Amino acid sequence: MTNDDNAEHELPRSLELLWGLREPPRRGPKPGLSLERIVQAAIELADEDGLGALSMSRIAERVGFTTMSLYRYVEGKDELLMLMQDAAGGTPTPGVADDGWRAGLERWARDYLLIFRRHPWLLEVPISGPPVTPNGLAWMDRGLRVLGDTGLTYGHRLAVVQLLTGYVHGEAHFSRELTRATVVGDYDLTRYGRILRKVTDADRYPALYEMTSAGFFDEIGDYVDAEDFEFGLQRVLDGIEVFIRENAGPPPCASADAGTANGATDGR
Repeated sequence: MTNDDNAEHELPRSLELLWGLREPPRRGPKPGLSLERIVQAAIELADEDGLGALSMSRIAERVGFTTMSLYRYVEGKDELLMLMQDAAGGTPTPGVADDGWRAGLERWARDYLLIFRRHPWLLEVPISGPPVTPNGLAWMDRGLRVLGDTGLTYGHRLAVVQLLTGYVHGEAHFSRELTRATVVGDYDLTRYGRILRKVTDADRYPALYEMTSAGFFDEIGDYVDAEDFEFGLQRVLDGIEVFIRENAGPPPCASADAGTANGATDGR
């Protein structure tokens, strides 16, 4: 095997730490500092002030050590961010197989949403690829297991989990931004109807004009997280139910379905 082959199969240092393939320093320059303590302090700071306010110097101040002391445990902020993501995501609770796939996906989606409610800064982390961390894979595995008896192909199961992941992430992001606009901006749903009456007309925006003229946007009220999330979740699950009914077959064997497992778009 060449040096290039060896390099290709090496894991990044952050993943080696997460998977226990690299021993973290057991003792820093002084007793009391550890990788776990650094990660927890970073999560607390991000929860309080957002990801943009996070810095190695602030983390060092929080744990009571110098900034340089932290670099005995993490190589930099990017590595720390991956460790934070995995720790903040937590381990999903096991699903109850007897309830069926729909109830299982409902619980999965609601539990997943709670992560973003507790740690909104996770919405700011760029998506760099499919899950590779222990807790990230645990969430994916739980969703896939729920679909194990549906008769969907491996590729379709993965596509369903990706669809639901996107829905939860999108709703969490929309809710957060709308809350920000309401709290710190001038967004006001009670003014929305009056604004639309001034800028819409029947020729250019016929559907909006009809609803505005009927007074719908004067009575729409504020965005309610729980209600709107549940409405969308049930409609997504309705669509998945139709898809399962039309595409379910006998549970596929690994050899027959290995191709679709490599890409969620296969077999759609």
